[in-house]
Amino acid sequence: MYRDRIRLPSLLNKVMSAADAAALIQDGMTVGMSGFTRAGEAKAVPHALAERAKVTPLKISLMTGASLGNDLDKQLTEAGVLARRMPFQVDSTLRKAINAGEVMFIDQHLSETVEQLRNKQLKLPDIAVIEAVAITELGHIVPTTSVGNSASFAIFAKQVIVEINLAHNPNLEGLHDIYIPTYRPTRTPIPLVKVDDRIGSTAIPIPPEKIVAIVITNQSDSPSTVLPPDSDTQAIADHLIDFFKQEVEAGRMTNKLGPLQAGIGNIANSVMCGLIDSPFEELTMYSEVLQDSTFDLIDAGKLSFASGSSITLSSRRNADVFGNLERYKDKLVLRPQEISNHPEVVRRLGIIGINTALEFDLYGNVNSTHVCGTRMMNGIGGSGDFARNAHLAIFVTKSIAKGGAISSVVPMVSHVDHTEHDVDILVTEIGLADLRGLAPRERARVVIDNCVHPDYREALNAYFEAACAVGGHTPHILRDALSWHINLEETGRMLAV
Repeated sequence: MYRDRIRLPSLLNKVMSAADAAALIQDGMTVGMSGFTRAGEAKAVPHALAERAKVTPLKISLMTGASLGNDLDKQLTEAGVLARRMPFQVDSTLRKAINAGEVMFIDQHLSETVEQLRNKQLKLPDIAVIEAVAITELGHIVPTTSVGNSASFAIFAKQVIVEINLAHNPNLEGLHDIYIPTYRPTRTPIPLVKVDDRIGSTAIPIPPEKIVAIVITNQSDSPSTVLPPDSDTQAIADHLIDFFKQEVEAGRMTNKLGPLQAGIGNIANSVMCGLIDSPFEELTMYSEVLQDSTFDLIDAGKLSFASGSSITLSSRRNADVFGNLERYKDKLVLRPQEISNHPEVVRRLGIIGINTALEFDLYGNVNSTHVCGTRMMNGIGGSGDFARNAHLAIFVTKSIAKGGAISSVVPMVSHVDHTEHDVDILVTEIGLADLRGLAPRERARVVIDNCVHPDYREALNAYFEAACAVGGHTPHILRDALSWHINLEETGRMLAV
C-alpha cells in the first residue's frame, strides 16, 4: 500500500515501527521536526518518543516550524521530554511549563531560525523527523501540508526519519516550492518578484543515505479551531475595508490592493472573510498559513493566487479542499518559512500585513506575546517579519477582553514586540487609527478617539492629559504607566472599582 509512496527501492528496507525509529533519538539531542500551524507535523515518532520517555526518561531540544497539532507538544511536555523548545507554540500544557521555567522557550521571528542554523549561531539538529507524502526516485522528500523549516532541518541534520502519511492526498506533490538561500558572502538575491513565482524544487533534496528510518502513518492533521465571525470581528473587517477603499481612492493602492498576509487565529481569519463582500478583485496572498478564509475567497472568485508555508483548515473545509485539491492546485504554492516570511521578499512585494495584538498602547507599541508582561501566550510568530517590512503593518484586536475586565488599549504595553516605529494601522471593533506620519502625541489622540472602548476612554484620556502636563516627546507618568496591569493582577480588573 505504501510502496508507491517510496519510489527509491533501496529505501524500502528502512521501513520500521515508530517505536524503533524513536529509539534513534537519544538523550540530549537537538531534534528538528516538521510542523507549522498544526499542519504537516510528524505524528507517530514524537508520540512514540513520549511513550518511551515515560519508561526511560530523556530530554531533547526541539525545534519545529511553528506549532504542532495532535496534542504532540502536550504529550512531550507531560512526558518530560522537552528541555528546550523553539520557535513557536500554542499548547496550553507546554505554555504552563514554559511560564513555570520548566521548559526553556526561545521565541523567535519565524524567518530567522534556519538562518541562525545556517550561520551556526544555533546548534544544528542531530536528527530530523519529517512528514512526507512521498519519497522520490532520487530519495528526495515531498512534504505534506506544510513546509515550515522542514527542508533546512533535513539538510542540516546528520540523520533523517521520514514519516510517510497515507492520510494525505498524493496530489499534494507538486504544490511545494523548495528554495534554500546560498551561504554568505556569495549569497544572491532571492529571485522572487511575483506572488506566484516558482524559484525552487518540488521536493527537499537530500542524499538518500541520510534517511535512517521510514515510518508509515495514516493520521490526519488536527483541524483548526477558527470560529465564524462575530459582530466585533465583522466590525473590524468593515473598518479595514473602508480604509482600503480610501487608500484606493487616494491612489496609494489599486483595486487589487497588495499581496495580503494574515496571522493565525479567529480575528485575522474573520477579517479576511470580510473581503468576500468587498469591492476588491483579483486579490493575492503572500502569507504564512493559508486558512479557511483563503479558500472561501478563492471560491468567491476574489482571490487569484495564494502563497504560504502551510495549509491549516477547520473540519468544515478540510475534506472539501483536500478532496478536491486539483481545483485549487494551480492557485497555491507552499514555501519554506524563511522564504514566505523573508524581509527581502516582504519589502519587495509590498505586503499588507494583518496580525493580531494582545494589547497596544497610546503610542502604537504592540504586545503580541506576553500576558501582563511576563506570561508567554504563544510567541511572536511571523508578525515581526511582516510588520517591520510590510507596505502596511496592521494590528487588530478586540478593544476589551474577559467581559470588559481588560482593555486591549493601555497607557503603556507591559511587553513590546513591535515598536511604534513598525506599526502603521491599529484596528478594534470601535474604529481604526492611522498612525502614519504622526508624532507620538498625535498618535495618542488618534488611538484614544478611534480604538478605545467607551468604558476605558475617559480613564485613558485622563492619563494622557496628565502625562502631557508632565511633558516629554512621548509623555508618560512612569509610576502610573503600568497601574492598569497592576490592578489586573491584584483585583482581576484593570480599572479600580
